[in-house]
Amino acid sequence: MAMPTRRLGALKVGAQGLGCMGMSDFYGTGDDAESIATVHRALDLGVTLLDTSDMYGYGANEELVGRAIAGRRDDVALATKFGVVRTRDDSMARSVRGDAAYVRQACDASLRRLGVDHIDLYQQHRVDPTVPVEETVGALAELVAAGKVRHIGLSEASAETIRRAHAVHPITSVQSEWSLWSRTIEDDVVPVCRELGIGIMPYSPLGRGILTGRYRSTDDFEEGDFRRTSQPRFAAGNLERNLEFVRALEKLARARGVTAGQLALAWVHSHGDDVVPIPGTKRRSRLAENLAAVALTLSAADVAAIEQAVPADQVVGARYSPDRMTLLE
Repeated sequence: MAMPTRRLGALKVGAQGLGCMGMSDFYGTGDDAESIATVHRALDLGVTLLDTSDMYGYGANEELVGRAIAGRRDDVALATKFGVVRTRDDSMARSVRGDAAYVRQACDASLRRLGVDHIDLYQQHRVDPTVPVEETVGALAELVAAGKVRHIGLSEASAETIRRAHAVHPITSVQSEWSLWSRTIEDDVVPVCRELGIGIMPYSPLGRGILTGRYRSTDDFEEGDFRRTSQPRFAAGNLERNLEFVRALEKLARARGVTAGQLALAWVHSHGDDVVPIPGTKRRSRLAENLAAVALTLSAADVAAIEQAVPADQVVGARYSPDRMTLLE
């Protein structure tokens, strides 16, 4: 079956994208050859939206994606992000920049690493609280006028910021964490996006992998995987409680003859044709499983049962460690 398409604002893409972060960073060691093969296979299966960022692997992920799409640029809606500045010392400290000069500098650097002449969707990774969003979006609008960027987006922005940004230049999409165990955007971000005709790009739609049922302990994660040390929901005590919800989801999935991950992804897809989730994987073996969720249709009763199995208000632990939470609006 051909991959259906959806719209993120004015940008037409395959109904499910591919998050590329884990190929280079945060989720243990990577295998560039397998990652490139995964991107190629995704494109063959109808995926068009590839998402990366200049902070993943300190730019290495953009370089990897650039190599993967060489010769296939016309098949890709290329999304990347700017704005999170990481240090390379042991503190791994992060700051946020959204000033106009930095926006222009970051875009040129991303174009070089990606090896392309334009970015299809350029997103502010985190909102800079010290710079009016009007300045940031004004600089992005200049990049659109210059032909370096086709569409612009925001990530983890509040409803108020989205309104202010959209008043300066049309925002194509908002990227935020949205899954069965992260549902806060449903209260205000989703409604304002729909009011303004902005698409929604859920990242971590599988709850950073926990909703697949593949993980039972932090020992299941490689050394260097940030879920071992800096994800409160995976911490001792919290993980055991959260796994109870996963087991309930697995029971529903078995009754449907699908995997827990497919059911979790289908739940995200069920929220509307303006929703394009970007589950990440660095292996071809997991790609087909994720993409099969696109064809899985859920009834209202199915959705209710899934939400009862994984009640978001009972998930234990914050989305990020305290220092990372300060970067969210």
